[in-house]
Amino acid sequence: MIVTLLLLQARGRVTAAELASELEVSVATARRDLESLAASGVPVYPQPGRGGGWSLVGGARTDLSGLTGPESQALFTLVGPGAGASPEAQQAVRKLLRALPSPFRADAAAAAEAVRLDAGAWGEQRRSRPPVVDVVQQAVIDRRRVRLDYTSRTGHVGPTLFDPLGLVAKDDLWYLLAIREGSPDVRTYRMDRVAFVEVTEEPVERPADFDLAREWQRVVAYVEERRSRVRATVLARKRHLWVLRDHFGTYLDVSGDAPSLGEDERIEVTVAAHTARSIAEQLAGWGSMLEVTGPEDVRRELARIGTELVAAYA
Repeated sequence: MIVTLLLLQARGRVTAAELASELEVSVATARRDLESLAASGVPVYPQPGRGGGWSLVGGARTDLSGLTGPESQALFTLVGPGAGASPEAQQAVRKLLRALPSPFRADAAAAAEAVRLDAGAWGEQRRSRPPVVDVVQQAVIDRRRVRLDYTSRTGHVGPTLFDPLGLVAKDDLWYLLAIREGSPDVRTYRMDRVAFVEVTEEPVERPADFDLAREWQRVVAYVEERRSRVRATVLARKRHLWVLRDHFGTYLDVSGDAPSLGEDERIEVTVAAHTARSIAEQLAGWGSMLEVTGPEDVRRELARIGTELVAAYA
């Protein structure tokens, strides 16, 4: 919501569609953020009709003069995930940092770099934020080593010392980028697999060339290469496109000239997953609203799911 407020202040007025495009989220998510701002007391209101959008009443501004040190850290942790959304938002973040009392600026800047938000979905079931995230987040800001009791897919690892470098929230799943004791490499750890965390007094020697956004892009490229081995071609009505995009994220590509089509016209899209069965499971709930034209193994998996459902519930 903070980045939404920054964009409102930078531009004066935005539509939900414009906000969704800037932040790479669905229009429904952008609209919820705007409504949440209004509900939280921020003087923002919608203006319907041509040339309308959401605006701040009277050009309202954010006043940082009364913030405490912990409050400024909390604020800039929220700012950080979307700080690169647009040049206007980046400039607004810099202005907000300059507006802070000088003793708070270094910690606030560290907080802004501690967390990133990746809105693209990986098609996983959404989860609640693990309580350990807040503890590890503060350790990243304070540059303190942590001892984690961690269970990986291949077995139990911990308690072990880690140098925490940054956190990424992707589709409500939280990931820690850290260097494990005894290893020179930056690796990624899912926070919902952390059973216990202890913050030590040992300082973290952060690599001079570490960049959280760049490192996360490397992780995403590696994971998506492994997960998107099977692709399926799907015909869907244009009005359903935002739902598919919200679910599949970067695993969805749009073919043809989508802007020129009407909302009820069908558009061809490509979706990807690591197996044909996985694609079929994610599309089966749409029923006849979608048509999978290929490949044949995905169509067979859909037929198998349909047969199983008929056998169980007919």
